[in-house]
Order: sequence, then structure tokens, then C-alpha cells
Amino acid sequence: MNKTILITGCSSGIGLCVAKALKEEKGYRVFATARRHESVDMLLNEGLESFRLDLMDSNTIHSAFEEVMRRTDGELYALFNNGAYGLPGAIEDLSRDALRDQFETNVLGWQELTNLVLPVMRKQGYGRIIQNSSVLGFVSLPFRGAYNATKYAIEGLSDTMRLELKGTNIHVCLIEPGPIASKFRQNAIRMLDKYVDIEKSIHRERYQEALKRLSKEGPAVPFTLPPEAVLKRVIHALESGKPQPRYYVTFPTYLFGILKRILSTRALDFLLGKTGNSN
Repeated sequence: MNKTILITGCSSGIGLCVAKALKEEKGYRVFATARRHESVDMLLNEGLESFRLDLMDSNTIHSAFEEVMRRTDGELYALFNNGAYGLPGAIEDLSRDALRDQFETNVLGWQELTNLVLPVMRKQGYGRIIQNSSVLGFVSLPFRGAYNATKYAIEGLSDTMRLELKGTNIHVCLIEPGPIASKFRQNAIRMLDKYVDIEKSIHRERYQEALKRLSKEGPAVPFTLPPEAVLKRVIHALESGKPQPRYYVTFPTYLFGILKRILSTRALDFLLGKTGNSN
């Protein structure tokens, strides 16, 4: 078995951490992709095999996949779907285009790439599909509606693929992090500015508070962990003979995983509302 892995969203944070560690510490042949040309140049300078893959652009998804196939003689052990962004905003302030773009990147691009990879894994008789979901894939916070919805969608697609791939030796694993140190907040500010007219919103004051939080230096919320916490779970999903369907990362994920099972919907809504207001 060749230890090859294709990773999306490697410009920073979790994707970059996982790509470098798998190559340098675990001996994987890593294909690290990114949306922007300058990010690809950075990854090449880091000694990684890299090329452009924009999850909103089918042409780059297909060309990246074909390049991996060319370099590996048509084999691939693992895919780590990681590239995504968060669009803050009240659902009533989000246009159809805003929601479409969020789903194109966070869901549809992932599935298009996965559907290219699966026939390869079926033919070789093994493989791993690792999906970087979120605690917001099973609980919701206010003003994260678009992101919540994409992660719920990833959870549903992943659970279904796991059932459909039973007996194939192709494993589908979900990673469900809570707060992880990354450039997620900086990107969220850009997306909020792009898609939401704050001055015309009934939630204008809430957005102004959110911008202060998103601009804050250092961890914005308690229990934030470095991306290495996700790396640990990715390695287990790659190398365990029986990988887990779900990997919790950070205390909030464990906490809300338990609370979702034991609390009523109204009680959980009350806690999530308080959490959303404090973040």
C-alpha cells in the first residue's frame, strides 16, 4: 500500500499542519492543494507537492485529481477534505448567492472530489475518506447558520457513504473539532464584509460586537487548541485497522455531544443561545 494522501485547504491552519506532519513525521506522500496561486508557491517552498484546487471551480477539482493520478500511476490511499470557510451572519441577512457560495465550497466541491476518488479506491480495494466537519455539524449556534448547514450536510453525506461503502475496505471518518487556532476568524471577517450589509441589518449592533471578537488577538473562546489536536485524530483515522466513524476534538465537542443526547431541544437551545451570545 502506497501512503499517499490528497488534502484540500492547505494554505494555513489544520490543512498545512496535517500536510507537513504527515510528510515529515509519518512518511506520507502528500499532495497539498490550495485555492490561491501564492499559497501553492508557499507549499512548494515547504517541500510539499502542491497544485491549485479551488473547491468552487470544477475544472480545478478535475485537473488536480488528474494530476494526482498521473503522479501515482492511478492510486490514492486517502483523501482529507478540509478546505472550507465560515460565513457569519443571521440567516435572514444571507442572500441566495451567499448560501450558494458557502455550499459550493464547503459541501459540493468536497463531494465532487470524493466522487472522483471513490472509483480509484474501489478498484484498488482500500482507502480512507476523512472529512473535517465541526461541532457545528451536530449542534447549531446563532449567526452561524450557513456554516452550520454545510457541516450538517457533510455529516449526512458522510454517514450515508459509510453505509453504502460497507464491506469495501473504504472507511469514511468525520473529524469534529471545536475551536482550533487558525486563520478562520480573519477569513470570516472578509466573508461578512462581502455578503452582509451590516448597516442595513436589524442585527447591526450584534455584528459590530462580532467584528470585535473576530478581530481579537489570540484565542477568541476558551478551550481553543492548536491544529496538532486535529492531526492526532487524522493519523488515527489513517492508520487504525478500525478507524472511528467520528473523532471529537476539543472539550466543547465532547460537552455538546453529551448534552445533545441528554437534554431536551428547548434546554439545549437555551445553552446554545447563551454560548452564541458570549462568543
